[in-house]
Amino acid sequence: MILLIAAALAASAPAPVAAAQCPDVVTPDAFVCRAMEANKDGHPDEAATAFEQAAVATDDKDPAKSRLLAAAGNMWIAAGQPGKAALALDRALAGAGLEAEQRGEALLDRARAAEAQNDLKTARAKLTEAAATVFDDPFYWYFSAAVAIRELDKATAQLAIGKALSLAPADPNILFEAGHVAHFVGDDTKAREYWTRAAATDPTGPAGKEASNALAILPAPLTEKLTPAP
Repeated sequence: MILLIAAALAASAPAPVAAAQCPDVVTPDAFVCRAMEANKDGHPDEAATAFEQAAVATDDKDPAKSRLLAAAGNMWIAAGQPGKAALALDRALAGAGLEAEQRGEALLDRARAAEAQNDLKTARAKLTEAAATVFDDPFYWYFSAAVAIRELDKATAQLAIGKALSLAPADPNILFEAGHVAHFVGDDTKAREYWTRAAATDPTGPAGKEASNALAILPAPLTEKLTPAP
């Protein structure tokens, strides 16, 4: 999931150009240009580095500095480096540049970084803090359910995935996680239903493939054997 902060930066940045055409100068706009191109080319680590360089080139009193660091944190998560993501996001959240939903999305990313580092206590704390501004984000509830499974908290997992489904009932990622929650609480019938829907909704995508794999390892459904009448 691309952080809304990064999307906002994209909207305010110059139209994307080839990386070689990004200005060869040390300015925030030039670094943002390189970050956008790196992300477009599938190099989130390079995008994260460029966003951090843009933050360094931005005045400490400029609210954009926090947004650039949050975008860097999001890209570090995409690059599979949650430690670097946590550092960037903590710096972003310590500043005054993130407001309302932007701050909530950064807190959600901070929770993701913590969960990836097996720090479930911090992940839950950041999720709780983020709820004030991203309560209607289905991914928030999806991720809350995923963390709850790791916390072995059945009630929270069911409540969270129920909210996610009410907000985005056809999202294959949420359907897959709904199956995971159902399996976690011991309802394999529901798990099969959700995973079947996820596989049908996204047959060639990652969520659909994971759902198909999950279905393959579920026990075969029980069937009643009818005794012929005498």
